[in-house]
Amino acid sequence: MYSVIEQMKKEIAKVIVAQEEMIEALLIALLCEGHILVEGVPGLAKTSTIKALAATMKLDFKRIQFTPDLLPSDIIGAMIYDPKSNDFKIKKGPIFTHLLLADEINRSPSKVQSALLEVMQERQVTIGDTTFGLQAPFLVMATQNPLEQEGVYRLPEAQLDRFMFKVIVQHNRFEDELTIMKQVAAKSSKEIESIDIMQSLTPLKTAIEAIHIDPEIEKYILHLVRATREPHENMSYGASPRASIDLYKASKARAFLNRRDFVSPQEVAQMAYPVLRHRIGLSYHALANKITTDMLIKEIIKATVIP
Repeated sequence: MYSVIEQMKKEIAKVIVAQEEMIEALLIALLCEGHILVEGVPGLAKTSTIKALAATMKLDFKRIQFTPDLLPSDIIGAMIYDPKSNDFKIKKGPIFTHLLLADEINRSPSKVQSALLEVMQERQVTIGDTTFGLQAPFLVMATQNPLEQEGVYRLPEAQLDRFMFKVIVQHNRFEDELTIMKQVAAKSSKEIESIDIMQSLTPLKTAIEAIHIDPEIEKYILHLVRATREPHENMSYGASPRASIDLYKASKARAFLNRRDFVSPQEVAQMAYPVLRHRIGLSYHALANKITTDMLIKEIIKATVIP
């Protein structure tokens, strides 16, 4: 099982330099049937990474550029009148795919963003009176540009809660950017060899489910999540029960990628950041003092007794 994961990483590395955190978050989300929100400035290979993942796994990939004039029907599809048959027929939208890139998701109003809620949670789409189930696997990777504040909309908490992870993508190190510069300029990227992953997905998920997690570790997960709901001058609201579920699943997947057959507190603490950082509301006091959610999570981890 580990060989499949390593082979996938090797193929993705042919076109993506570094960005290990984003790649591993995508793999974990895919294996745990979650979704991922990625925040970073333009040019950090966010689109290229999910395209490389799709090419590696032989999965369908579609991209939606979110804009202020986008309509829900542009995402999920619509009923179209056919004059030849004098009847309506269903035209499916780009949501019918395996990997969906929702690029700059915060550029569209809440009506469009809410069109994704049923899809992300239930993995089904309702068009007119007909409900369609989506093919597995299905993953939404949404991106946000933190620099531009004009013409953007704040994502509703209900939608943020549907994302398993929020990953902050940073600039590459000097050596990595030097490699990228030479590789792209010389067009020397190697061609990805596709892996027939569909037959391996079920055994991989079964192996992750079999990872042992001690009852004390389960309580540790709950203590971390529930600590975000305690009254605090820097927090306006805390994480929902979905965070507990996602942290539980992510910790097991992280242990699997670390080649452990059990979950340790280190895996829980490591996954707490991407699982919780978008589920904590910052108070005005925190914003005024430039306190981030990652700082609060670090504080919570330090204050929580490790089993």
